Amino acid sequence: MAQTKEQNHAPAAANASGEKRPRTSRRPHYTRRPRRPQQPKEAATPIHIYPLGGLGEVGKNMTVYECCGDMIIVDCGLVFPDNDMFGVDMVIPDFTFVVQNKDKIKGLLITHGHEDHIGSIPYLLQKLDLPIYGTRLTCGLIRNKLEEFGLAGKTKFVEITPRQKLKLGCFTVEPIHVNHSIPDAVAFAIDSPAGTIIQTGDFKIDYTPLACGPTDLATLSEYGQKGVLALLSDSTNAERPGFTATEQKVADGVRSLFARAQNKRIIIATFASNIYRVQQIIDLAVEDGRKVAFSGRSMVNNTAMAQELGYMHIPEGTLISIDEINQYPPEQVVLVTTGSQGEPLSALSRMASCSHRQVRVGPGDFIIISAKPIPGNEKSVTKIVNGLLLLGAEVIYEGMYDVHVSGHACQEEQKLMLTLTRPKYFLPVHGEYKQLKKHAITAASLGIPTSNILIAENGSNIILSQDEMKLGEPVTAGAVMVDGLGVGDVGNVVLRDRKHLSEDGLVIIVATVDSKTGKVLAGPDLVSRGFVYVRENESLMDGAQSIVETALDRCVDEHVRDWNSVKTRVREALSSYIYRRTKRSPMILPILMEV
Repeated sequence: MAQTKEQNHAPAAANASGEKRPRTSRRPHYTRRPRRPQQPKEAATPIHIYPLGGLGEVGKNMTVYECCGDMIIVDCGLVFPDNDMFGVDMVIPDFTFVVQNKDKIKGLLITHGHEDHIGSIPYLLQKLDLPIYGTRLTCGLIRNKLEEFGLAGKTKFVEITPRQKLKLGCFTVEPIHVNHSIPDAVAFAIDSPAGTIIQTGDFKIDYTPLACGPTDLATLSEYGQKGVLALLSDSTNAERPGFTATEQKVADGVRSLFARAQNKRIIIATFASNIYRVQQIIDLAVEDGRKVAFSGRSMVNNTAMAQELGYMHIPEGTLISIDEINQYPPEQVVLVTTGSQGEPLSALSRMASCSHRQVRVGPGDFIIISAKPIPGNEKSVTKIVNGLLLLGAEVIYEGMYDVHVSGHACQEEQKLMLTLTRPKYFLPVHGEYKQLKKHAITAASLGIPTSNILIAENGSNIILSQDEMKLGEPVTAGAVMVDGLGVGDVGNVVLRDRKHLSEDGLVIIVATVDSKTGKVLAGPDLVSRGFVYVRENESLMDGAQSIVETALDRCVDEHVRDWNSVKTRVREALSSYIYRRTKRSPMILPILMEV
């Protein structure tokens, strides 16, 4: 059997004698089918995100989205000026990029009605017409603002409600209800051919809100399960651990202060847009048997609009005008006013400086500042508190009692938002760089790769797709300063001059000269403003006059007839003299009149 098996397995090419069998024919040749050429992988559709404000700063929020040739804008806010922006009223985004692409823009979407999200809308609408999409209260606040500019009747408003999707070009946008310190705040789920992006707007997660219900976590989770390309999330409180306190906590704190006020008149300063807080104060005043009056134009306008739209309820007979407050005993009055941030022209500021026409603050007043100072406003608030205390009033301000809670999410709420939405890419927004950085660290701790996290800058061109995240060519972005009716006419040069004037003052030189010979016919006279008190520094001013005369005479001797050159020589000579004598460098302005 073994032998048979071996024979059966012998090579077929050999015969019994072991010789190789000659090959009689070749194996048939098969032509190999050529491989199909591989089709190049189709590139994923990109979406461009252009932040024009809100990064590296708190305020001035504005974001532009572009996909397949269509654009939408989310928010259009302002920021209040820094202390070194002398005379500037507000700062708005640079609209150059938006105006250049006005034919692509399908609409302006607004998350909520705070100034840092709606304050620049009138200035944008002066450049181009756009439909505005916002919730009912948000549209009401914007309409109030536009009426001051005469734009309300020309603007198309589209009221939106949470879970009601709207189509804008290639974008499908769904508003999602979130909690904030103002009613009717929403986040936006922005669906496009590139994927879904969620921009939270300002939010917190309050399980016991005063109205409108808690943040819609279920819808956020649904989007997370379907797949979110990117999350743009509020970073304001990224440095604060834990959860933001509920608004109910303020009600308990203010109720205890009402009891403490006893026979005193209560004056409460808060944000005019904080409808929740104002409603709480009204409810507590009714409990305590007090009348309520409003002071401050924005407070009066906002509360009237909120009542009209049904967001605020004031029992009949509770509301009185500010002119009537002195007709009631102090223990029967609550005055709700603006000025919680120390604004120089606000009602509370005028009370502190005794310049308010209807209200005189004194020992019979119990004043509550129900707001936290915005970074940069601390000195202004402290100045007002000191002024009120000097007048004998009792003042309660942030940190003394529970009179304010934030409207922004702390770290644990930010983690919940990230966990529910499960974004592929994460872009922290709305905050200074340190807050954006901390929010990025929080996202990385939840497992989002650091390569998928981007801390962008205003003007960045962020290109997102399912394949990658990258930066394109940046676009025009920046800060435009508004001073009175002037928009953008105050720039760095003007601010530098204002700073110079504020620090060292001004010296004006006036002289009349012969246009042919250059000889001085009258003067020179020196006028000082903000530099020295002339009557107490006559020797200094006499010396300065002699220096100017010498400089002018030298120009005559050297036949210098170019008046710009003459002015430069006079300015340099006088500047050198004044610095030697005073170690100051005032602005020197020569004025030469030719005859």
